[in-house]
Amino acid sequence: MRMYDLIYTKKLGGALSPEQIAFWVKGAADGSVPDEQSASLLMAICWRGMTTEETLALTLAMRDSGKRMDLSAVPGTKVDKHSTGGVGDKTTLILGPIVAACGVPCPMFSGRGLGHTGGTVDKFAAIPGLKVELTDAEFIRSLKETRFANSAPTGNIAPADKKLYALRDTTATVESIPLITASIMSKKLAGGADALVLDVKCGPTAFMKTLEDARTLAQSMVDVGTAHGMQIRALITRMDAPLGWAIGNALEVMESVEILRGEHGDSELAQMSFRLAAEMLIMGGAAKALPEARTRIEASIQDGSALETLRRFVALNGGDARALDDFSRLPQAGQTVDIRADRAGYVAAIDGRALGLLAMELGAGRKDQKDVLDLGVGIRVHATVGQRIEPGDVVFTAHAKAGYSLKADAYLATLELAAAQPVAVPWLLDTIGC
Repeated sequence: MRMYDLIYTKKLGGALSPEQIAFWVKGAADGSVPDEQSASLLMAICWRGMTTEETLALTLAMRDSGKRMDLSAVPGTKVDKHSTGGVGDKTTLILGPIVAACGVPCPMFSGRGLGHTGGTVDKFAAIPGLKVELTDAEFIRSLKETRFANSAPTGNIAPADKKLYALRDTTATVESIPLITASIMSKKLAGGADALVLDVKCGPTAFMKTLEDARTLAQSMVDVGTAHGMQIRALITRMDAPLGWAIGNALEVMESVEILRGEHGDSELAQMSFRLAAEMLIMGGAAKALPEARTRIEASIQDGSALETLRRFVALNGGDARALDDFSRLPQAGQTVDIRADRAGYVAAIDGRALGLLAMELGAGRKDQKDVLDLGVGIRVHATVGQRIEPGDVVFTAHAKAGYSLKADAYLATLELAAAQPVAVPWLLDTIGC
């Protein structure tokens, strides 16, 4: 085979065979295919698209470029969750322990944050001593003993994805549904779970800006998972304002623990986490329908078993479980600064992306993968969409390094105020799949 022929076929809108796709992915991973030819094919795919069959072939080739986790030693249906990410999204920290406490094994590989969105691995890293990169044996042990395991993926999981994503990032070819699908699903299929719940974010703070694009991505991932024989369901959820009150790693641990304690149960973050957990319980055979799943979830909160599962997971993997009960043991900011409203009105919108960027400037996020995070800094969001605020009300609290000079105007600019209370918009926009 010649890469020239693959590029030419796709340039004209033709379909590539599984053998051709496997040839390209293997060559991209081992360096036998030059980067410039991979970049050309990526652009052609971005322009011409891929069929479901091609997308599945690309996913499987990327999955098979590295090792696949064997979780057969863990009894039960293993159920994973993936979110396309957003500002303040800490649902994994909440739903993972809940699902495990309800008897369903929950294996998860999570990523680190880059830019205005945070990474689950970074949030877990805020718990002192917790090991966030587990070996295969440690991952399986955690899953057996606590029914919950979370780790940064090793370099052996879908290594072709890492190489191709780096090229996409530098060649303006990230925004391609087939390439996004293959990137996400190759890692999920390699992770060894039997079932998967997807949380596809939609809105100005999300990667998918429109409901149409979010549906297209969700359907693409569901099609690939289904073709592979995986149970899979996608929820499309609204992502505009930050999710929850916390932006920043230690702060997000605190908020997650508060929900597991039974606080903030009517918040959008809690309700979203509980619904995703309910879908996972149904897939895992622990409940037949949403009402039964919701009852089990509420029981795990009330009897403390969900929070105890998180404590056991943290302690088993070297972390200070006492920090979940005593937040002073978590990383702390050098100073806190309240930012007060300078005008009155109803909060019509909160620019989550802008707040994510402000948190990144504080040190809570990375501009570059090599940046070292300050796990104690971040933003507490006091304002909520629909709330009436008056001049002088505290709308944000910045947790910053000592001596850091804040520009209050930049924070206040993230609020859109209106004379009338806005109409509430549901957080669940659509569901796709089994």
